[in-house]
Amino acid sequence: MNAKQAVAQRIEDLCKTRGIAINALANLAGIPPSTVYSLLNSKSLNPGVVTIKQLCDGLDITLREFFDSDLFDDLEQEIK
Repeated sequence: MNAKQAVAQRIEDLCKTRGIAINALANLAGIPPSTVYSLLNSKSLNPGVVTIKQLCDGLDITLREFFDSDLFDDLEQEIK
């Protein structure tokens, strides 16, 4: 799994755990739903930290809590 896939999976997991739809998360975060969907599919290859922070604000968690997941422990090397 690469970093982009891990971020997308983490967003999906957090939404599922909280019972929040992707559109609802976008509204809570104050960003367009299309931005969130682009993070979840192949349109966005490099999710920005500011966007992730906005999502964290919408979820009422910190960046540390967002990245505190086993998903980020064994990522593929990004330099190829």
